[in-house]
Amino acid sequence: MFKSILIVCVGNICRSPTAEAILKNKLEGMNIDISSAGLGALVGKPVDPTAVKVMAEAGLSLPEHKARQITPEMIREADLILAMENRHLQSIHSLAPEARGKTFLFGRWLNGCEAPDPYRQSQPAFVHVYSILDKSANAWLPYLKK
Repeated sequence: MFKSILIVCVGNICRSPTAEAILKNKLEGMNIDISSAGLGALVGKPVDPTAVKVMAEAGLSLPEHKARQITPEMIREADLILAMENRHLQSIHSLAPEARGKTFLFGRWLNGCEAPDPYRQSQPAFVHVYSILDKSANAWLPYLKK
């Protein structure tokens, strides 16, 4: 049983906080700590306004979010680490090689689907990424709700 999940992207203002909000909603009441961080975080920044809008349309929000930089300690403390792209996995493994067995793509169960970065793109790009993240979260549920 996973007690803590860390979701990782680059800036920690678009993909990972959106995935965090989706998983928190789907795993509500499961007593799992779900958080996010970035490999090149825009530290202290809130969720991107377009991501906020797309999440709100799905009934989700993460109003207290402030982007934070991933650390080896965060990696060590997490039971499961979910990243958006294969290159993120490599960066995480460089920071903490011992995390290999607990670090996976968020889209692992969707044939290793990567979630592209919608930063500085139009709303349809954010909607597309939201769809990928929602489907990916649903695909993880059988493994997280044990």
